[in-house]
Formats: sequence, C-alpha cells, structure tokens
Amino acid sequence: MRTAVGIWGLLLLAMPGCGPEDPVDAVVNLPDMVTYADHIAPLIGAHCMPCHSPGHAGPFALTTYAEVRRKARTVGHVTRERFMPPWPADTAYSRFLGERVLTAAQIALLGKWVEQGMPPGDTASLRTMPPVREFAGLGPPDLVVPVPGAFTVPGDGRDRFIITKAPFELPRDTFLRAVAFVPGDRRLVHHMNGALINYPEGAKADVFAGSAFLDAEQQGGPTAFAQLGLANDDGSWPPLVPSAVNYLPGLDPLVLPDGLGGLHLARKGAFLLNTVHYGPSDREAVDRSSFHLWFAPRAPERPLQELALGSTHTPVVPPLHLSPGEVRTFSTRLPVPKAISVLSVNPHMHLLGTRFTAYALRGADTIPLVRIKDWDFRWQYAYTFGRPVILRPGDIIVAEGTFDNRAENPHQPFDPPQEVRGSDSRFMRTTDEMFQFFLTYVDHLAGDEDVKLGGSGE
Repeated sequence: MRTAVGIWGLLLLAMPGCGPEDPVDAVVNLPDMVTYADHIAPLIGAHCMPCHSPGHAGPFALTTYAEVRRKARTVGHVTRERFMPPWPADTAYSRFLGERVLTAAQIALLGKWVEQGMPPGDTASLRTMPPVREFAGLGPPDLVVPVPGAFTVPGDGRDRFIITKAPFELPRDTFLRAVAFVPGDRRLVHHMNGALINYPEGAKADVFAGSAFLDAEQQGGPTAFAQLGLANDDGSWPPLVPSAVNYLPGLDPLVLPDGLGGLHLARKGAFLLNTVHYGPSDREAVDRSSFHLWFAPRAPERPLQELALGSTHTPVVPPLHLSPGEVRTFSTRLPVPKAISVLSVNPHMHLLGTRFTAYALRGADTIPLVRIKDWDFRWQYAYTFGRPVILRPGDIIVAEGTFDNRAENPHQPFDPPQEVRGSDSRFMRTTDEMFQFFLTYVDHLAGDEDVKLGGSGE
C-alpha cells in the first residue's frame, strides 16, 4: 500500500502547467489596483471561508487579511491550477447547487493582487467576518445520534477509511426532514458516505450490538456487514436506503421545498457509515462524530426514491476487470421505468477511477447529468441540481467510467499493480474497485421543472 500524503501536499507535488490557452491569461479590464478590502475579502469569504475557518476542515484559517496574506501565494497557485476550491464536476457539462468554482476573472484577480504585493486597502472599513453558520434555517436538531465510541487517528500521516454505524431507538416511527453528519473533529474527517437502515418492527432486538469500527481497506462485503451486527435477528438483511446522508466539508444538508422529498425513519434503525475518510494527521487525535436529525410533522407527499446503476445493481459492460498496466472504460445503463424528477446524482468509483460521465438518452437527444474529468476518490460529492431534471419512461440512463491500473496512477493502491475484478458485494474494501451511479428522485408532477431546490434557485 502506498502511503498517502496530505491533501495540500498532493496539490503542490504534481500540478500540470497552464498553457497559453488558459482563459485566465485572456482576462482583461481588471482594476488597476487590486486590494484585499475591495476585491479579495469578498471572494475569500464566499469561496474559501466555509472550510478555512477556525474549527472547520481547512488546514489553516483564511478569515483575516493577515491570514490570507500569509498564504496568498499558495492560494494563488492552487486556484490557478483549479485544485481549489474543490469541485470535481465539470460545470461546462451540467450545473448544480453550491458550486465552488472560481471564474477566470476571479482567478486573475487573485493573481494580480499577489503580483502587486498583496495591498490591504482600507481594511478598517471591512465588516468583521461573521462565523461560518451551519444548518442555516433548520434550527436546533430534534435528535442527535452519536457514533458509539471514539475513533483514534494515529499521527502517522496516513489516510484511514473506516466503516462504522450509528444506531438509534425511538419511541415510534417518524419522518425525516433533514439529516446532517457532524464530525467531532473537522480537521480529521475528509468525507463520509452514509446509508439509512430501517429495521422492521420486531426484526431486531438490540440495534446497538456489534463491532464499533472496521478498517475498510482490510474488511468489506457481507463479512463487515455481519461484524457490525447489522443483520436482522433471523440473519436476513434489513431495508437500506443508500446515500441517505453524505458529508464533505462546507456543504450543508439539502432542505427541500415542502411536500418534496423526506425519509421514513423506523423506530429502530442505524446510519451505516460505509466510508468515513480520515485524512492524514501528524498527531494522534480522537474523533467523536454524530448525526443531527430534523423531523417532519407528517409523511412526505412524495418521498425520496433512488435508482442505482453499476456494481451490484446493473450489468457493467464489459465486466469490471483490470489487468496490471491496463486503462479501460466501462459502461452501465438502466431504462427509466416511469416519469421521475431527478434531484441529485452521486457517482462512485474507488482509487483506480480516473473519469466519470453520466447522461440520459431520449431518442437522438442526450440529457447531461454529470461529468468528472479527473476523478479523485477523496473528493466524492452528491450533486444536487438547481431544478429537477425530468426523465420520462423509456429514457436510458447511461454511466461511463474509466479506470487506470498502471503504476503511474498516483492513486494506485498496489505496488506493483495487481489484477482487479469487480464484485457483487454490497460493501467492499477501499482497495477493491467499484463503478456505481445513484440518482435520487421523486415521482414526477407537472411543473417540477420549475421548482427551485435551493434557496437561490441556482
């Protein structure tokens, strides 16, 4: 296994150079004098502070002129190379809520400010940057479900990928309006992908039994599922809602308009954290994470549903198999069974994935869904559209994924590369390979294409 280095270390190690075609070079009409107060502070506040604030995920704060000046050359470099702010999806292909993408003009503005010596401008006129507010508009959670125990991250500079669960027992069945994963230490947790398990009444006596933390790089599949104690008491598997809750630094949970979406929450259940990525740390640290739940007063009119393609769900063509040194593209497809309004999409591959594209076919027309030109397992998002994407019965959803099993792949987990095959296991080790695509949707109603899913209707 190759030893992983910190995210910022990766960014500064192997950066492609910008050629003359870079649109940043073509930007004109910048201000004669670029100052922090007039130009840079608003940009940093909107695009950087959600992560780079005290107590949040960024490795350093960018909340004051002094802090930004200290890191200005690094910020200028990683924004010019499009490594920061992180947003893997190609905005030239499809658009989503909460896009963290700088325009060429904004990147050029940062560069000119650095070139001019980072002048502060009238910083006395700046309002004090308010602390980053999470879960705006939701209020205090109705319930906090802790991940049992604490996970210790050794200070050895390695990434950790963990499987665990957060069980709960309620007085009665209820309904969820929103759910958020809250890391105990935001500097440690890089991302989390979670599912919701609802146990049928009488199927599970003790939802709290089972192992606490499993190493996803060593344990996976039904064995890990069993060790966590997730099966019903008769050995059968309970209903599971994949991708019910995901976490990436700075992204709030989606709150949908009234009557749209929502989840049923059984009296007994658990959140299955099928990937918790702890980033490298140079010191031993302890994380105690939890889930914040906001209940809905009634059952959703149109509950969230999901379509799943790829590994475990639909045939992958050709079968997912990579020989050492091989680069290969695979595809999978699924006919749309009924009229649906797609709210979000979630691509998923592991360490060997390099490119992902998904779209829908309607006769001779192509409906773009998502494209990621440079896949990175460590930056996995669930992408929410500004307005629902309407798919009709008979449309064909297609996902295409490219994998690179060469030694030159910087995310190659084996040295030398090994033969890799796909598996039908529901949960796998990180070093195994998967190719999946999830779509979250509600049943279509006329007018859905005009519904704004975000507050700004992006």
